[in-house]
Amino acid sequence: MTAKDFAKIAYHTLEEKKGKEITVIDISGISILADYFIIASGSNENHVHALADNVEEELHKAGATLKHIEGYQNANWILLDFQDVIVHILNEEDRMFYDLERIWRDGKIIMPEEW
Repeated sequence: MTAKDFAKIAYHTLEEKKGKEITVIDISGISILADYFIIASGSNENHVHALADNVEEELHKAGATLKHIEGYQNANWILLDFQDVIVHILNEEDRMFYDLERIWRDGKIIMPEEW
């Protein structure tokens, strides 16, 4: 599977589990960190944990390897690093504060209908 396939799976998993304001950014042309950043919000700590758990499970089933996870303990901002796809799941307050979409505005926002 390609990074794009993994990004699609992560997006649909977040959508299915009621992740809020899911954004997919193609950063392949501007960064060597990854090909895709996926950013989503959860409504509370339990929701953020559930979103992260489900993304990890579904991507594992698809053959992706989780290289690193950060922030799981406090669930304000959980980062799941699958090498070519990095998933950020934040509570709503921290998402507004850090505004990752602004930081990565040079990337290309991918709309679900484009897949």
